[in-house]
Amino acid sequence: MIAPGVSTLMLATAPASTSVALGDLEWLEPMALLLAPLALLPWWRVLDPRMRASLRFSSVGLVEACVGGAWSRLRWLPTLLRSLAILLLVVCLARPGKADEQTRVFVEGVAIQMVVDRSSSMQALDFSLGGRPVDRLSAVKAVADDFVKGGDGLPGRPDDLIGLIAFAGFADSLCPLTLDHDHLMKAVESVRMAERQDEDGTAIGDALALAIERLRDLEDRKEIKSRVVILLTDGENTAGDLEPLVAAEIARSYGIKVYTIGVGTRGLAPYPVQFMGQTVLRQQPVSIDEETLQAIAKATGGAYFRATDTDGLVRVYETIDALEKTRTEERRYRHFDDFATSGVRLAGITLPPLMVLPVVLVALDLVLSATRLRRLP
Repeated sequence: MIAPGVSTLMLATAPASTSVALGDLEWLEPMALLLAPLALLPWWRVLDPRMRASLRFSSVGLVEACVGGAWSRLRWLPTLLRSLAILLLVVCLARPGKADEQTRVFVEGVAIQMVVDRSSSMQALDFSLGGRPVDRLSAVKAVADDFVKGGDGLPGRPDDLIGLIAFAGFADSLCPLTLDHDHLMKAVESVRMAERQDEDGTAIGDALALAIERLRDLEDRKEIKSRVVILLTDGENTAGDLEPLVAAEIARSYGIKVYTIGVGTRGLAPYPVQFMGQTVLRQQPVSIDEETLQAIAKATGGAYFRATDTDGLVRVYETIDALEKTRTEERRYRHFDDFATSGVRLAGITLPPLMVLPVVLVALDLVLSATRLRRLP
């Protein structure tokens, strides 16, 4: 099956094993170049004394005294034209050209809805990047980038539809399910922690329900092998209208798998707080409703993970990446521009096919040999 957008491509007419590539130039019949010495044949007739015609005269002194004209100095030109014509015909037989290879990847992909907590508790400085402490949300963004585009041991998910939902006191879809992962990562980078009290909170149930709604639209897409939610939070459900376990039952009914991740150290974590006009760190207890997160994962056939640092978070995504594999079938199509029969584009100028040049050279040879450069006898 040829995908839309590649219908103008044709399958390569020669096996890849018979072609030879030199930079961008490829020769489909390179063995034809062994005929190149044939271009020397016209010179054999000129250089071999036995092939020269002669007339006997008693004396050629008067002829030697004559000064030859400009055309007489070009008597070698027809021979050169014949040699070049033969050489160009050999080159045409070797079929030089440029192959524009394109790959059509038929994907049985995974639709992944990332759901990220952006509540104020995500500002706890118990994670690190490059050896310096960072807040949880910054670490989550960095690892999410590696998960989607590849890096830090993660291969990336180039063939998967991935979307983004961020939530605090309410859930918001920041990026639809898409293969445009550059756009997705811009949305990830734009996530900010809730700063106002009226938007703060942890609406786990509502966020999961919104993710289910986005994935439910893909129910009829046969190329989607599975639909997955990766729900990441550092707290417990404190806002929203829907209970997390009710949302989990809805996900199960639609065959949507939910992986839940609890982020944060165990015990106490340093939180930045304002004290007398300055930002200071204060140790506060970490409260994650692991029981509910485990129940959500179990109800939907997923799994629960706890990440207490950045390395742990990377390992979590590595595990999810291994569990949700994408199967692909690669088919290669090639459009080959044969320079012998099609125009050659050089420095922005389209030149005629190479086959035209031998014809022109032979015609020029015939004209010159019959007129200005005619030989007698």
